[in-house]
Amino acid sequence: MAKQVFEGLKVADFAWVGVGPQVGRELAEHGATVVRVESHRVPDSLRTFGPFKDGESGIDRGAFGAAYNTNKYSIAMDLTKPKGLELAKKLVAWADLVTESFTPGTMAKFGLDYESCKKIKPDIVYFSTCQMGQTGPLKQFGAYGMFGTTYAGYAHLLGLPDREPLPIFNNYSDFIAPWYLTSTVIAALIRRRKTGKGIYLDQSQVEAGVTFLGPTILDYNVNRRIALRMGNRDPYMAPHGIYPCLGEDRWVAITIADEAQWEAFCRVIGDPDWSKDPKFSTFLKRKQTEDELDSHIEEWTKHHPPEEIMTMMQDAGIPCGMVKTAEDLFNDPQLKHREHFRFLEHAVIGKHAYNAPAYRLSKTPNHIHKAGPCLGEDIEYVFKEILGLSDDDISDLFVAGVITTEADLPGAE
Repeated sequence: MAKQVFEGLKVADFAWVGVGPQVGRELAEHGATVVRVESHRVPDSLRTFGPFKDGESGIDRGAFGAAYNTNKYSIAMDLTKPKGLELAKKLVAWADLVTESFTPGTMAKFGLDYESCKKIKPDIVYFSTCQMGQTGPLKQFGAYGMFGTTYAGYAHLLGLPDREPLPIFNNYSDFIAPWYLTSTVIAALIRRRKTGKGIYLDQSQVEAGVTFLGPTILDYNVNRRIALRMGNRDPYMAPHGIYPCLGEDRWVAITIADEAQWEAFCRVIGDPDWSKDPKFSTFLKRKQTEDELDSHIEEWTKHHPPEEIMTMMQDAGIPCGMVKTAEDLFNDPQLKHREHFRFLEHAVIGKHAYNAPAYRLSKTPNHIHKAGPCLGEDIEYVFKEILGLSDDDISDLFVAGVITTEADLPGAE
């Protein structure tokens, strides 16, 4: 196994839910030692989200939480107890990077904000990520990505023109913010290596999301034009949509960007009489008759399976893709070839799939070897090997309630 690109990097990971842990995961899957600081008394909410093993909820049964924390170590302790805080500060002294994703001011209450950690480790790199960032009148706006994405403007653009705005089901900004932050962390670590200086990084997840609406924002700034909901359509392409196919809930996306693609599309579907109608002869005319155009296309697509349509269209140079289910993804030959899904053994869930990074480093390939940990799974390793505690020390911490257990979960009897 080649040496990993982040081998030797040490991370004290206080972040929770999605964005912050995703950054730590990227580092861990390329060699960093990432210690996740958690507590049964206030568990990470991502651990409470399904899907769950056998449909039965449980703090260690959720695949979602496990998937965001591969290759990490988990410890469980109560930071409100002096000894717990002391151990957290020892972990900061060990670390090169500290991560957190709480509402501004939360880490300061524990004495674990950047200024406090800098006194412990002067060259520490430290990031905070939250919806609105650490400053401004809305800095205390604590929420999940669905709210941040809506605030960033996406919901206004999503849906049909004659209906209300729709929320984006996958908290879209949560899948944008980690990559800005990961890149910035890498730059900060390079700077630290060159100068010996640490730095504080403050990210607003809303602002990260806003950047992906650049054309819409520029259009308003230059032309004062407010973008509206268009369903699956596009102002510069027609046809442009998702069409029903043969089978239950099977769909395909088709996009025609120019006249050459339109002519190729007509040939693929057999040059039906309607395609020769002058009202479909140019982009502008097709745009004016888009409802009728889509109905003709649907009449053809619904008699063919999506895989067949996708292959036919792509062979003709037409952008087209089937709308895939989870089962389709696991059977996809390209993803199989790339070994995108890696199967790891989780202590409670058992063997299940994890996403590999979508990029490959030729000299330092990623190495996913450890399933996302159960809560507090690595107490012994971290407390003994990293923090230097003895068995007696650890026993005392259990007795004092500094190390939390399942008995400390909310609602536990």
